[in-house]
Amino acid sequence: MLNGRSRAVLRTYPNWFYLPAAIVFGVFFIVPTAMAFYFSLTRWTLFNATFIGFDNYVLFLGDARLMAGLRNTLIYAVMTSGLKVIISLPLAMLLTSNIRLKGLFRGIIFFPVLVSTVAVGITFSVLMQPSVGLINTVLGFFGLPQPQWLGNPDLALYSVALVDVWKGIGIAMVIFMAGILSIPEDYFDTARLEGGTWVKFRHVIIPLSRNATFTVILLSFIGGLRTFDLIWTMTRGGPGFASDVLTSVIYKEYQAGFYGLSTAGNVVLFILVTLIVYPLARFFNRQEIEL
Repeated sequence: MLNGRSRAVLRTYPNWFYLPAAIVFGVFFIVPTAMAFYFSLTRWTLFNATFIGFDNYVLFLGDARLMAGLRNTLIYAVMTSGLKVIISLPLAMLLTSNIRLKGLFRGIIFFPVLVSTVAVGITFSVLMQPSVGLINTVLGFFGLPQPQWLGNPDLALYSVALVDVWKGIGIAMVIFMAGILSIPEDYFDTARLEGGTWVKFRHVIIPLSRNATFTVILLSFIGGLRTFDLIWTMTRGGPGFASDVLTSVIYKEYQAGFYGLSTAGNVVLFILVTLIVYPLARFFNRQEIEL
């Protein structure tokens, strides 16, 4: 028989396995986050820091570029996440069917995911050149309009968003394929008897791949809120502030040497992502439980 002390040790023993993960989480997340909050309240350089309270937040939130960047960030996140769902779900359905060469098509669609984002940005900056770029050259050959994809303030942000969709659609497609392949074959057999492809898509794939849909939306939305490298490579936030997002505004503050101000911007971004993504994740989790 075990005495009370031995039973207490046995009850607490499994909790010690959490310790390594807790240490890593604390060192690489809790401590840097706490330091960022502190330094956002200072005017700091590499050698000293002067506490100034919430002055950095007042300056950052009063910056005209912030509202433009906030609006662009939300537009970018909604557009990229929505298009990835709309395009990748039919693709996943097609590439889990019995078409020929589906392995080749899967590789072609997934290939952009493997390419560096910076390389993609540079490549499309050349392709979208208004006078010598391949895209406008082809459009001109067919007598179609040749817009300034990255030079027009009304088009720049949407042009970069479309490139983001092209690059990230492979991951979304793989997630949807996993969701579709996990559906029992009996459902598809019933759908074929009831009405074919549309019934299969409307009444089987859409409802039974909701978890995959939630995952794609959540990951794409988080990526859209935090986007930087593609925006910076293709437009640097221009022309003017037309394609500035929160991360590019923050980076420009770093470039100008306003380290405390840019740290406050990072904290604002952290709070924004948390306030948007956490309720969204909770909503999706509740929907999954109801399934």
